[in-house]
This record gives sequence, C-alpha cells and structure tokens, in this order.
Amino acid sequence: MPSLLVSIFVIEVVLGIINAIGATRINNLLWTLINFLPVSTSKGASDQRKLQAEYLKVRRDLNATSSQDEFAKWAKLRRQHDKLFEQLEKTKKSLEASRSKFDSSLNVARLVLTRAPQYFLPFWYATEPMFWLPHGWFPYYAEWILSFPRAPIGSVSIASWQLACIGVIALVSDLIMGLVGLLQAQPKQPRKEAPVAAKPSTEKDEKADATKKAL
Repeated sequence: MPSLLVSIFVIEVVLGIINAIGATRINNLLWTLINFLPVSTSKGASDQRKLQAEYLKVRRDLNATSSQDEFAKWAKLRRQHDKLFEQLEKTKKSLEASRSKFDSSLNVARLVLTRAPQYFLPFWYATEPMFWLPHGWFPYYAEWILSFPRAPIGSVSIASWQLACIGVIALVSDLIMGLVGLLQAQPKQPRKEAPVAAKPSTEKDEKADATKKAL
C-alpha cells in the first residue's frame, strides 16, 4: 500500500520537525504571523503597542517632573499615567485571552492532524501488509517480528514500518544537528599575511657609501 507507506512517513517527519523546533516556538511564530493579517487580534496588538509607547512617554515625563515645584503638571501627568496604565492592562488581558484560545485551538489541531493518525492508522491497518519480503531471505523468527502484531507472516506490518521511519528520521536528525554543531564550533583560521618585499636602497645608503669612499 504505497499511499499508506507515504502517509506514515510524512506523519513521522512532521512530528520530528515539531519535536525538533518545539511546539511553543511554532505557536509563537504562527501567532506573530497571524497578527500581520487583518484580523481582530492584529488590531488589538496594534492598539497595545500604541498604548504602550504612549504610556512609556508619559511615564518618562512624570519621572522628570517634580511633584513639589510643578505640582499641577505632575498631577495632570499622573492622571494620564494611571488612565493609560488601566487601558494597557485591559488590552493586555484581552490579548492574553485571545492568545490562550489560539494556543488551545492550535494544540487540538496538531493533535488531530498528527498524534491521532499516528496511533489510529497502525491500529486500523494492523492486518494489512505494507510490502512483502523476498521469500526465503529471512528466517522465520525475523519474518514473525517484522509482521508483528497481526500482519501476514512474510510481510512487513504497519507497526514495523512506523518504527523503521522513526529510527531513520532520528538518525538523519542527529546527523544534521551534528554537522551544524561542527560547522558552528569550527574556529576561523587567521589570514596569512603576504611576505613584505625588501625595499631598495635609499638616498641615505648612497650618501653613506660616498662618505666611506671619501674617508
């Protein structure tokens, strides 16, 4: 079943990528990207940035104003500061609620699209052979292990194929990470300077020779 072979391999590749990058990083990246689209959360994030910039400006002015020498100005800035702080907290709570809902939806979608097929497909197609082994090439116990749990003897079961995919993906991932680590840790060799050519004799050398001849 070529389509099932490819499906299992693709699912394991996707899961390997998610595990290597991290679900939290993927959520953060998707949240950042979705806020560039014309959606309600992007407007809330934009409003929060504007409020935060205005709040920081008023806070700097408030800290630079003396409450004793300029009480009227200080009191006005203080009221603006408290009002902006309250608005900023409300916007922050609203965005946090939207972010929590977004993360929950994304986790459910990830579970349905990856984890559920990872367990459902081996259970549903446990008796289906993925492909058949050449007759007589493997001893009986090897054929039995490869066909475990319920595939016909002499074939490779979906569970065995899934384990093989997981092993190959893990080896390739470790190889790539090792190569990247070696390239990052490799010290840069200092550049060799070209040898400086000998300078020709100057006028001082000629004058010194003339003095020696005169003596």
